[in-house]
Amino acid sequence: MRLYPKERLYEESAFLAYYTHWSHEEIMRLSHIDRIKWCGEISKINSKINAASGNEEKKNIFSV
Repeated sequence: MRLYPKERLYEESAFLAYYTHWSHEEIMRLSHIDRIKWCGEISKINSKINAASGNEEKKNIFSV
């Protein structure tokens, strides 16, 4: 059995909490796969917004 790295879990949780304002409990109820999918979708939205505004920053860690 392989454990999911704690630091990665914190990164995903903080990212989702920042953008969705979901509670810790709501985020922790998500499966690992769902958290990754949500982070990816939010990252895509941010990339589109940044590209449209000419504000292309460094690549997001959750970009897919």
